[in-house]
Amino acid sequence: MGRHRDLDKVLRPGVNRLWQIGGLALALVVWVSLFILLKPLSGLITSGVFRLDSESRLGSSVGFFLYEAPKLLLILTLVVFVFGVIRSFFSPEGVRRVLARKGDLAGGVLAAVLGVFTPFCSCSAIPLFIGFVEAGVPLGATLSFLIAAPMVNEVAVAMLINMFGPKTAAMYVGTGLLVAVTAGWTISKLRMERYIEDWVLVIRMSNAVEPDTSLTFEDRLRFGTQAVRGTLGRIWPYIFAGIAVGALIHAYVPEGVLASYMGKRVWWSVPAAVAVGLPMYSSTIGIMPMAQALMEKGAALGTVLAFMMAVTGLSFPEMIILRRVLKPQLIATFAGVVVVGILLVGLLFNAVL
Repeated sequence: MGRHRDLDKVLRPGVNRLWQIGGLALALVVWVSLFILLKPLSGLITSGVFRLDSESRLGSSVGFFLYEAPKLLLILTLVVFVFGVIRSFFSPEGVRRVLARKGDLAGGVLAAVLGVFTPFCSCSAIPLFIGFVEAGVPLGATLSFLIAAPMVNEVAVAMLINMFGPKTAAMYVGTGLLVAVTAGWTISKLRMERYIEDWVLVIRMSNAVEPDTSLTFEDRLRFGTQAVRGTLGRIWPYIFAGIAVGALIHAYVPEGVLASYMGKRVWWSVPAAVAVGLPMYSSTIGIMPMAQALMEKGAALGTVLAFMMAVTGLSFPEMIILRRVLKPQLIATFAGVVVVGILLVGLLFNAVL
C-alpha cells in the first residue's frame, strides 16, 4: 500500500503537467478557430441579425465594429497571457536593483525596454515609477521607463502589427524607445535631481521581497490567467470606445478628406496633432483603432504617430499625479523634452515616407 502511495506521488505531477499542456493545446485550437471564423461571423450578424446592408454606411460601421472588437480581444488575450507567464519569472524589486546599478545611458535603455513589458497607461505606471525613485534608480532611467511604459508595450505591438503591419509596428517601437531613452538621458545630463520632492528622497525602501523561484508550472499558468483578467478587465472599455470611434470614421468620413488637414504636405499637421493629443487621456489600446481609421482616410503616418505618442506618452492626468513627486521645473522640462522628441519623430516620418 505504501509503495502505491509513493508511486502516486511521483506520477501525479507528471500527469498534472500533461493535463495542463493538453488544456493549453485545446485552448489554442479554440483560439485559432474563433480567429478564422470572425470575419464570416461578423458579416453574418450584420446582415442576418441586424438586417443591414454591408455596403451602407451604417452596415459598414457595424460590421467594422463586430469584426475588430473581438479580433483585438482575442489577440490581446493570447499576448497578455504569454507575457504574463514570462513576467512570473521577474519581480519589481529585482528590476529596481538592476536599474540602480546602471549608468545613465545603459540604465535608460534598460528601463525603456522594461517599459515594453509593462502594459500600463501613463497613470498606472506612476506607482512603479515612484518606487524606482525611492529605490535610488537614476532619474533619467525612471523617466525613460515612465515614457516607454504607456507608449510602447507588448499589447501595443500586437495591435500595431495587426492594424498596420510589422514594418510600421517596428518603426513605432523603435522611435518610441528612442524618444524615451533620449528624453531620460537629456534630463539626466541636466542634473535635475534637486527638483524631486523632498519627501520622496527621505523614504527608505522596505525590505525587498525576493522573487519566488519555487513557482510551479501551474502557478505560472495561473499568473498568466490573472494577467489576462486584470489587463483586459481594465482596458476593454477603451477597446470598445476606440473601435466605436474608428468605426464611425471608417464609415462616415469621406475618403481623402483628412489629407487636407493631416496630410504630409500640411506643415502644421504634426504640431496640431500633438496639441490636440496632449489634453486627451487614453491608453495605446484605446487610441489605436482611431489612428487606423485616420490613416485609412488620408492622414499621414508621421502625423498619426505623433498624435498617438502625445496621447499615450503625455497627458494632463499624468502631470497632475506626477506633481506629487516632482517639482514644477522638472515636470516642465520632462514634458518639453518629450514634446520635442515627438515632433521630430512625426516630421521625420512625414518627410521620409
